[in-house]
Amino acid sequence: MFNRILAALAALLIAGFLLFWFTGKKAEIKFAKPVAAIGTSTTISVQTDDPVGVKGFSASVEQNGQSQTVYEDKTVTAQKTMIYTFSAGKKQATFLKEGPAKLTVKAKTNDLRGATTTLTQDVQVVLRPPTIVVDSKQHYINQGGMELVVLDVGGNWTDAGVHIANYTVGSFPMPGEPEKSAHRFSMFPFPWNVGADTTPLAYASNGAGTEVTTTFWTKVFPKSFRSSDINVTDKELTKVVGELDPDGTGSLVERFVKLNKEMRQANTQQIYELRKKTENKILWSGPFIPVKGARESYFADRRSYIYNGKKIDEQVHLGYDLAQTTNMPVKAANSGRVVWADRLGIYGNCVIIDHGYSLQSLYGHMSRLIVKEGDMIQKEQQIGISGATGMAFGDHVHFSMLIDGYQVDPKEWWDEHWIHDRILSKIGPDAGK
Repeated sequence: MFNRILAALAALLIAGFLLFWFTGKKAEIKFAKPVAAIGTSTTISVQTDDPVGVKGFSASVEQNGQSQTVYEDKTVTAQKTMIYTFSAGKKQATFLKEGPAKLTVKAKTNDLRGATTTLTQDVQVVLRPPTIVVDSKQHYINQGGMELVVLDVGGNWTDAGVHIANYTVGSFPMPGEPEKSAHRFSMFPFPWNVGADTTPLAYASNGAGTEVTTTFWTKVFPKSFRSSDINVTDKELTKVVGELDPDGTGSLVERFVKLNKEMRQANTQQIYELRKKTENKILWSGPFIPVKGARESYFADRRSYIYNGKKIDEQVHLGYDLAQTTNMPVKAANSGRVVWADRLGIYGNCVIIDHGYSLQSLYGHMSRLIVKEGDMIQKEQQIGISGATGMAFGDHVHFSMLIDGYQVDPKEWWDEHWIHDRILSKIGPDAGK
């Protein structure tokens, strides 16, 4: 009887071991960022996920029957998620030539099985760098404003545009030219918080991570931005918090400050993503018409929020607050297509209109919207009614303009001569027709 019990236990142990051995999970592997090409030395990041960690990771490249390990890490770790960053390219595998290749990564689980997961990615080897030439015009730029530069790119390139400090914007083909045309232009902002001594850089890059940059003639005019105090009361805090954070916890002040920072940041990112909803053509016509009303605040005002005599927060207001009468009609500054018509956090009921080539206008705090996403809008067509929705303490309209998702001072676009000189004269006399 005892021997039978031992035999049965042994059989159970063996069955359990076999079950573990053959059904245990392998490590999951994925590229942290898409990899379509490698060049001279391209940085690649790979993420591994395994409940027990990994005890080995390697990467290799293969082309025309030749293979080379370009990275290996034999560190044993129980960490569930790991990010491995390495370089792959001709510097690591000298036999590589322009053309198709394969990139293979492997990870081994940190258990008795040591099961290996393999992921292979088809890539293009790109060794020819991009080139870029910038127009020779004089570019006068207002701090907080924008400018346009014409680019001619060549070599092996996939993207081109302008860097301004930590900001980057892309480019468009010149009007009438195909999407992949090498003759391009970039409408770029010079953000209010970038020092006037900063030099913009035109860039061209390719899928392998190779980038070339060049300077061009610029003169930046520094601007002074206003500072102001906003005294907030319990009634105003209750209004904003009750509308934007009805289920939140903490004091009114804590909730307001959190909204003013975190929701503002989230909304900024939402607005930035809408830059992708643009058309590669001019939808506007002539100068932009300011929303009617007295200006209660200006672009890039630095606002200090005061509660019971104490400063509780500080934020920069990137737009104009315009007020005339309660429930006044709000009209579009110019023609375009509605890409947003809904609630948008601190902006309340909000409309964003795309005017083409990444130029957009924003209208916030309205009590009612009378347009919907996708509508084509004509200049001075009514789009809503003013109000105090979102982070607003009284009836008004918040008006902003954006270049590639970044807010810029709208007043340049109210000037027909500026639009001609800075925009239309550079991309062709018929660009706006």
